Amino acid sequence: MDLRTTLFIFIFQMSFLLGFSQISPGELAEPHAHLEGMSNCTKCHTLGSKISNEKCLACHTEIKLRVDKRTGYHSSVQVYKKNCTVCHSDHHGRQYQIIHFDKNKFDHLLTGYKLEGKHNTLQCNDCHEGPKIVDPAVKKKKSTYLGLGKECLSCHEDYHQKPLVSNCSSCHTFKAFKPAEKFDHAKSKFILKGKHKTVECIKCHEKTVLNGKDFQKFKGLKYSGCVNCHKDVHNNSFGQHCADCHVEESFKTIRSINKFDHNLTNFKLEGRHVTVACSKCHKASYTNPVKHDKCYDCHDDYHKGDFTNSTGRKDCSSCHDVHGFTPASFTIEKHNEGAFKLEGAHLATPCIACHKKTNEWRFRKIGTKCSDCHSDIHKDYLDPKYYPEANCMSCHSVESWKQIYFDHSKTKFALEGKHKAQTCRTCHFDKANSMNGIVKQQGLNFNQKEIKAGNSVVLQFTGLASECMECHTDEHEGQFAVENKTDCSKCHFPDGWKPVTFNHDNARFKLDGRHKDIACVKCHAPVQKENKQYVLYKTGKIKCADCH
Repeated sequence: MDLRTTLFIFIFQMSFLLGFSQISPGELAEPHAHLEGMSNCTKCHTLGSKISNEKCLACHTEIKLRVDKRTGYHSSVQVYKKNCTVCHSDHHGRQYQIIHFDKNKFDHLLTGYKLEGKHNTLQCNDCHEGPKIVDPAVKKKKSTYLGLGKECLSCHEDYHQKPLVSNCSSCHTFKAFKPAEKFDHAKSKFILKGKHKTVECIKCHEKTVLNGKDFQKFKGLKYSGCVNCHKDVHNNSFGQHCADCHVEESFKTIRSINKFDHNLTNFKLEGRHVTVACSKCHKASYTNPVKHDKCYDCHDDYHKGDFTNSTGRKDCSSCHDVHGFTPASFTIEKHNEGAFKLEGAHLATPCIACHKKTNEWRFRKIGTKCSDCHSDIHKDYLDPKYYPEANCMSCHSVESWKQIYFDHSKTKFALEGKHKAQTCRTCHFDKANSMNGIVKQQGLNFNQKEIKAGNSVVLQFTGLASECMECHTDEHEGQFAVENKTDCSKCHFPDGWKPVTFNHDNARFKLDGRHKDIACVKCHAPVQKENKQYVLYKTGKIKCADCH
């Protein structure tokens, strides 16, 4: 092969390689590395068109299966029918993460499985790991968030070892495994009455070891007679039917002493009434009628008329029962029928926080506005026009104090670009300079007031300046200042420091000819001033002789 032929082949090969490098936008990420090369382009790309979801889902069948069934994250209202490339892109190099999102801000409810209780404190990898994946097809994947089951036992070990129902949530909540808050003994075959209600579970349901693991027995217990659990102190002298003489409220209450069956009257003795001495109610004669239609016929009104309205006084049985004054049966649903509906964080607030601010319980006229219970920490630091009548709901929600819904465009400083990503505290509070109860906002030109309310440092919203230099350092060392003020917006956008919009034609030295191709640094070199380096733009050199 002569030199001319060799040279021709070399030039042809280099032309092909250069042509391909110009066509390809970049190296594929590791998961798609097997698709590298021009012959594979059409496996993802449609000629003359953009990448289609159909081609993506043709490979990612596990996603397609869920989309077709309208389940999972990709079927949520925020994602469904969006182009895959909106969230996932490629050709950014082997190490590029195609799947990337902020785990701390991800709304798990969009997947169809809401994180509650203890689940809210877990890290993603605590659940999304190989051993917990139940879908065999997904289990083969090196890294995935798919394939978990929704049943408790798909992740958790069955402590009860199968004697009980597999639906754990019928007894347990997401807050904690113990106590089993949802379990209602009244729905079991052995209903707890009297003293049995106060007996600890472990007294009857003993702990043991089964198959080498801790085990507590809940099924198969004997309860047909009292002697199954209690010792017969009478040594079977009176037979095994203890209930003929004794009651569950107290062993010392003997039926044979009081032969009168009170249930034959129109007032059945139940709960705490069973142990009350007859003389407590029948003070004169057992045959004299006793007023008993309402609880307050015998009991003092503990609430001192709080529950008296236009129709009269409500009976205690609306909230209490004969088994004891506490706990009350007043539910959240009943509370929400009143003037103040419990929502958000208020659902977790104990009753005593609002209804026992003094030594007495109060249920009427205790306030319905935010300011009735909460201190207005924004007073003197936020213009009242933004929250009329100190209504916190103008900006906050009952879900959390930190959830803020304020439209900054209503102020003189609308948030644009990078400003939208800042937290309120970035501009309205400088925690690094808090001292002796006074927060000094260095670099911000507003009245420096004491902004410490009690033990809480509050934010300053009034009197803040809006000029760039009030918050940002002048990187140009005052070169572009006019009357001691630098207007950054002449060259920069709120979206970022770069790129700039500076037009050299508006300067004293207009770029013409070869000057247009000269790099900026050739004329505007960095200079040092007091241990700080900056670029010198106003050089004063506008004559040819200054540079040439």
